[in-house]
Amino acid sequence: MIDYSIISLIIINTAAQILETVDTIYNAAPWFFPVLEVASMVIFTVEYLLRIWSCTSEPHYAHPLFGRLRFAVTPLLIIDLLALLPFFLPFLGLEDLRSLRALRLLAWAARLGRYFEGIRTLGKVLQSKAMELATVVIVLAVMLVLASSMMFYAEHRAQPDAFASIPEAMWWSIITLTTVGYGDVSPVTPLGKVMAGIIAVMGIGMFALPAGILGSGFLDEIQKRNQEARFCPHCGLLIEGGD
Repeated sequence: MIDYSIISLIIINTAAQILETVDTIYNAAPWFFPVLEVASMVIFTVEYLLRIWSCTSEPHYAHPLFGRLRFAVTPLLIIDLLALLPFFLPFLGLEDLRSLRALRLLAWAARLGRYFEGIRTLGKVLQSKAMELATVVIVLAVMLVLASSMMFYAEHRAQPDAFASIPEAMWWSIITLTTVGYGDVSPVTPLGKVMAGIIAVMGIGMFALPAGILGSGFLDEIQKRNQEARFCPHCGLLIEGGD
């Protein structure tokens, strides 16, 4: 019941923070949003403190002081703290920090991983495939620099405003490599058009790699989970029929 209540409260607060930015909805009940925020932050704060207080029941955090300090710096507790900070920082004299409320949305989304197995599985996949994903990011960064440099030298004379420098040419490269294609900047020289076609085709292939890596990671995680469920973790014997 506590888990479902916290999940519901996170979803309600996320929806309220989104709807609060709509003037017509906010003006209809301007008192509702601050009241909901205060009530929710009180509940989340109590939950946060109770988690730290009760963590000593686990052997790893058994020490009354250092155990709680170790527990407070675990990833999930840091996420909980980040969700609370935008509410408490103004009380310390730090005003005009409403932009930090976007951080609360990210923290709440991460907190849901504590309650949903699918989100935890995604975290395990990202952790197991971190090296492969990092390699793809490095390759994409190299492609971005090369594409921006080539387009700058091919288009700078014809379009000095659109391709004023290599950093400004990176906007076109990002839009082309991701196949978004806004069309606000486009090559006009024959060489630039040829290179743009090559870069666009390469972008289709490169941005499909992360999807393949994540797909294989999910399959590996599912197979690992099935193997753990099929074999006894103590003796290694095959378990049939759930016995």
